Amino acid sequence: MDRRAFGMGAMATLGLSACASAGPRFLTYDGPQVTSLVINKGARKLYLLHNESVLTEYKVDLGFAPTGTKTRRGDGRTPEGSYLIDRRNPNSRYHLSLGISYPNSEDIAKAEAAGVDPGGDIFIHGQPEKRSELKRARKTPDWTAGCIAVKNDEIEEIYAMVSEGTLITLRA
Repeated sequence: MDRRAFGMGAMATLGLSACASAGPRFLTYDGPQVTSLVINKGARKLYLLHNESVLTEYKVDLGFAPTGTKTRRGDGRTPEGSYLIDRRNPNSRYHLSLGISYPNSEDIAKAEAAGVDPGGDIFIHGQPEKRSELKRARKTPDWTAGCIAVKNDEIEEIYAMVSEGTLITLRA
């Protein structure tokens, strides 16, 4: 094979592999079941657990006003309490995302008593897909509107490991 043909073949192969890795990868996981997730907001850590054993941990970014629990739409806080992973979004604008069942009935009752909207759409997700949002996220810790953000390769792992219905506890 001559050098030109080899070079053209190599470039075509590299080009195809770059196209194949452009979207989110759907990893598989065959280890111990993730029975719960714990987020320690103060430590900025997410722990995936099998019963009482920590399987893995991740550094997280939180809402832009991370102190205290979420009480209303737009407050920039990440909720505190116990919820469930209730949905999976492979087409999220933040790479991949796992939905958290906020608000629960207690959150709704407190918001109604205060005359406010409790908000919603709280997720664990990767980095923004839009370049302008990604630039802001990279230079600002705790940049979300109340969600929990991790690196893209980390959300791919978490997405593979965590099932709908898994308990998640968010602590101060």
